[in-house]
Amino acid sequence: MNVSVLTFSPHLERSSLPIPDDLVFEIFSRLPSKAIARCCCISKFWASMLRSQDFTELFLTKSFAHPQLLFVFKEDREIVFFSSPQPENPEENSYVVAANHLARFPGREFSCTTGFLCYGVNLIRNCEFEKVICNPSTGQALTLPRLNSRLRVGMDSYLGYDSIAKEFKLLSMNSSRVTDRWISKEHQVLTLGTKNSSWRLVECCIPHYTSRKWLCISGVLYYAASVNSSSLNSMVACFDLRSEKFSFVKFMETFSRTMHHSTTLVNYDGKLGLIMSRSSRHVSQANKSLELWVLRDAAKHEWSKHVHVLPPSWKDVVTETMRIIGMVGTSEIVLSPSFQYVPTYIIYFNIESKRIRKVGIQGLEAFLGKRSYTYLNYVENVKFI
Repeated sequence: MNVSVLTFSPHLERSSLPIPDDLVFEIFSRLPSKAIARCCCISKFWASMLRSQDFTELFLTKSFAHPQLLFVFKEDREIVFFSSPQPENPEENSYVVAANHLARFPGREFSCTTGFLCYGVNLIRNCEFEKVICNPSTGQALTLPRLNSRLRVGMDSYLGYDSIAKEFKLLSMNSSRVTDRWISKEHQVLTLGTKNSSWRLVECCIPHYTSRKWLCISGVLYYAASVNSSSLNSMVACFDLRSEKFSFVKFMETFSRTMHHSTTLVNYDGKLGLIMSRSSRHVSQANKSLELWVLRDAAKHEWSKHVHVLPPSWKDVVTETMRIIGMVGTSEIVLSPSFQYVPTYIIYFNIESKRIRKVGIQGLEAFLGKRSYTYLNYVENVKFI
């Protein structure tokens, strides 16, 4: 839709618009996020209207109904973002979708949730990291206040969204090095989008080793952790964004009490799920099955285990090292290559029908051979940060 079809002038006051506000919102909500960002530059009135809570919530609700795939590439010292429609029940393996370039930001490590990403920028002079929140859909980026700590290295950060309070919060942990890993010492939280934003300390009774395996579900941040520097992750740290309280869930199994290297945290119908491969460090052609663990009762540390045997066609479809990137509902596990050595694709494995689909992605040819990260269920968000 072209913005020029609207019949009112951007200079008119709200009371003089010839059509109701809710209809105006409905019209604008059908535009892509980049068009919304450009419209905000037309006038103060349009910017005020399109940055209002009513409109941004309407746009986000519509985005949740049409999630996308997000592709992230590291190129030199920059992070490059692309998105593409998330295929819905394609019939053939050759189903191809086109990728759309979103934005490019300077940065290194990053985390993503509900349309926003957090990444670190290295400050060479003093070996510190600045934290930056960015929105790939609109191209906006905001440098966050410095943490209230003398510790400036070894920091892990997790970005989460509380859909009830409609707030984005960033949990950051200052860490000290023990052997070859970093153990969390200080825990701080920042609420985004508030005036005079500042970090505040939160209590955590268990010093622990963090990881880059994390997920936010229904206002709770989950990440794989351990209390022993010599072992793999043996528990899941849970941080409630509303109460700002920590809790921990042990991962228990008869023969092993630690998660495998290949473990990925997934949203299993609103519950925390862990998908892993026991046969190798990574998911590959050699795999015979995938394990799915679902957290049934956090207070009792109860998990249910499901083993899903891969069909013979797995060896024909998978030709390289893969990453598990998430689940669609409770029936499909989605994987993507760790490196894009061949034309970009993702794989859908239906654990009920045992069907495997290979879906091609066009428009990413310039990044073949580079390390890539793929996010499932990415939603466009036009909230102003």
